[in-house]
Amino acid sequence: MGRITALEYYDEVLAGIALSLLGGGIAGLLSPVAVTTGIFAGSLLATGILYLALFRNPPTPASDPEVAAAAVVWHVVPIGLGGSLLL
Repeated sequence: MGRITALEYYDEVLAGIALSLLGGGIAGLLSPVAVTTGIFAGSLLATGILYLALFRNPPTPASDPEVAAAAVVWHVVPIGLGGSLLL
């Protein structure tokens, strides 16, 4: 049987999200760090994994003009909002 690489990649993404949250919770239980702090750290890692899966390696081809425009908006708007919050 042939390999289905798209499924394998997104299976790894889902596993990475679950493991980062689980690892944060376990770190909170087994170390002096509070459980909520461990889960928060795990959720930051899960957010990074999700960002990579959706925007750095999107499921649709980046050559599509609509996808390119959406990627620009998703990268520029948060930076603009963050800059306006600092002022």
